[in-house]
Amino acid sequence: MLENLANLVNADRNLVRLGRHLNATFLFAAGSEEWLIPVERGMIGTVRQGSGPMDSWQFAIRVDGAAWERFRAPVPQPGYHDIFAMTKVGEAVIEGDLHPFMANLRYVKEVLDKARACGGSRA
Repeated sequence: MLENLANLVNADRNLVRLGRHLNATFLFAAGSEEWLIPVERGMIGTVRQGSGPMDSWQFAIRVDGAAWERFRAPVPQPGYHDIFAMTKVGEAVIEGDLHPFMANLRYVKEVLDKARACGGSRA
């Protein structure tokens, strides 16, 4: 589902500039599916589905599959419009090294907004 995420983010010069200080790999999980998302100076490298015990990441965002579908709605219902709203209602967890996540919060949130536009009907 997130195969086109790098193209969407990297084509947005303002978003790349916003994330220019982020050099990290983060894990995004929606339900049982996981993706490793490498970021170097705001540019997303090859997004890889799945992760193994030898894969490393700085922080992870884990969202319930049904909650991800609610987030992806054209007009998400209250509690599903934002990653923090989903954590508040218990549908998402943010873990790992929170410093790069919080230092680049707007960038990460906008990357998730781009993920909202990626094709596919399920996470």
